[in-house]
Amino acid sequence: MEPLVDTVYEDPRWQDLNLATLADAAAQATLTAVGLDPQGFTLCLMGCDDARIAELNAAFRAKGQATNVLSWPSEDRAAEVPGGVPELPEPGTADDPEELGDIAIAWETCAREAAEQGKPQVAHVTHLIVHGVLHLLGYDHVDDADAELMETTEAGILAGLGIADPYA
Repeated sequence: MEPLVDTVYEDPRWQDLNLATLADAAAQATLTAVGLDPQGFTLCLMGCDDARIAELNAAFRAKGQATNVLSWPSEDRAAEVPGGVPELPEPGTADDPEELGDIAIAWETCAREAAEQGKPQVAHVTHLIVHGVLHLLGYDHVDDADAELMETTEAGILAGLGIADPYA
């Protein structure tokens, strides 16, 4: 079976953290938690550095600084009302999975945030991948109701992976 996540390494430090394995586990847990069969989906994750993510952040969000994670859903799946559950995509097949979109994650920012928060980098990166996959599924944190739904969903998924609630 093909991995759920096509992992691209722009920065080789991500290989030492075994980003592909983390990404696949986080994406599988996220899709399963929202009631989707992971075998019907695929997504791409790029492990890059702060310079590259700053370029992407400037190009797509008009913010010229590094950030921890960015996501580009393949289509808009946002809920109609604030705090509502997004309309989940129909799965493809194992041979022709539905593409959810792309995620980029930055090494230096993730490493710095994990150190500042006193948590293992693996746990922080797993959280950010779950966060990115939820964005691909239409979850957001633009307003308080959306943020509450997204954060509660993230915390539940992370608990299932043995990772403490990052919002506690």
